[in-house]
Formats: sequence, structure tokens, C-alpha cells
Amino acid sequence: MSIQPPVTSIPRSRVSRCIGSVLAATMLLAAPPLYAQGTAAEAPVRDAAVMKRLAEVGNYLRAQKHFAVKADAVVDEVLLSGQKLQFTSTVDYQVSSPDKLRASVRSDRKYRDYYFDGKTLTQVAPRNGYYASVPLPGTIGEAMTAVAQRYEVEIPLADLFLWGTPKGGLDDVTAALLVGPARIGGVDADHFALRQPGVDWQVWVERGARPLPLKVVITTTDDPAQPQYAATLKWDLKANPAASVFTYVPAKGAHRIELKPVAAAK
Repeated sequence: MSIQPPVTSIPRSRVSRCIGSVLAATMLLAAPPLYAQGTAAEAPVRDAAVMKRLAEVGNYLRAQKHFAVKADAVVDEVLLSGQKLQFTSTVDYQVSSPDKLRASVRSDRKYRDYYFDGKTLTQVAPRNGYYASVPLPGTIGEAMTAVAQRYEVEIPLADLFLWGTPKGGLDDVTAALLVGPARIGGVDADHFALRQPGVDWQVWVERGARPLPLKVVITTTDDPAQPQYAATLKWDLKANPAASVFTYVPAKGAHRIELKPVAAAK
């Protein structure tokens, strides 16, 4: 039997100086966290036990074959004047892993639906009556990466479908710390702080046998305004959507448009 190394964490008064990267981890030790001492000039702490849990939580997510998850999100946008604006949105995912997804995004300014059946990804603007389909065979994570790179279509919380894969980004993490216990939506959780170049992440993860991320805060640190994206997630691991959910059938009067690759458009 091996003994896990203690998790290094930070006092809440210093969270803003030490927060870190990539969606992550669950409770590491039953004992209260040991808070790091010292100055902000010290080298960032990339705790091995935290990193181990990052991998374990990713494995848990990838082991879920069917599920639904809803996210209530708030995002900052920065005007040229430097003034911040804040917008809200909801995202509803229905998933049949590894290659089927349905997402409904509703924000203050736009509605979007996404359908992925393992071969084709379709983006729909239901209020405008337009849709576009592109061939993207592969897994959900591969499709989300490809549509972002080729067409600059960003689907919210895409990292949920890369976490636990070789493209999950664990190698980019430069600091990983346990902040301490928390409670999200009535559920006991642990608050983690992670860092990578240009981005700070905070994640609250359910304690116990279901290491699910319950809340995520992402701060863009290479922008002087440091805008944030925050989302609270509610999971349904018993959901088992029918195959027909993932195939788009155009509504009467819907118009198909072409989604051009970014390079071709430029």
C-alpha cells in the first residue's frame, strides 16, 4: 500500500495570486488541506497528487457512456474602451459517448443547436431558420476540435470532451493547488486552482465516488482586462438519449447555408 503525498493548497486570501489551469480534480485527502506559506514570488506548485487526480477525473468522465449535463454560464466581454460587459447563457448537452452529441445553447444574444452523429456535425440557428452541416467523422472531442480549428465554431465547454484524452492539456498545467472544501448546489465539493500559460482555471469537483466538475471559472490572463467565463454544471448520469436525438431533421422552411473553412474565407 502506498501513501499519497500531501496536497499543497493556498489560503483563500491568496487565491487570486495562485489560481491555475485545465478543468480538474476531486478530493485528494480526507484531512483538511495544508495551506502553502511564503510569497507570490515563489515558484508555482504543481502538486503531483493533484495532477494524479486530474487524470483520474478525466478517466471517470470518459467512462460515462450516456449522460446529460446542463450548464448555467456567465461570460465577460470587453469593449475597446476597456469596459466589461457580462452575458448569461445556458447549455444543455445530451451525450452518447464516444461519438454522438446534441447541444442546445441559449444566450442573451443568440440561440444555437448542434447535432453530431459520429459522421456529420450540424449547426442550427433556430430563430433565423438557417443551418449548416460539415463532415467530421470521429469522436465528440475530435469533432469539437476540428470545427473550432477549421471553421472557428466554438462549442461551449468543449474541454469536457477532451479531458481524459491525449489532447486534454495536462502537460500545459504549470500550477495545481487545492484551495479547500466548498459546497455547490447543495453538494459537497473541493475547490481546485490550476494555471497554464495565458489562462487560470478554478474548478469545484464533487466529493466521493462521482468526481464530476460542478463549477468552472476560466480567467484569460494574457488580456489586461482578464475577462472570465464561469459555469455551474448539473449532471444526469442516468440519461440515455435515443439515437434519433443526434440526427438533425430540417424544419419546414429551414435554409441550408455553406460553412466555409477559415483559410478559404480569408
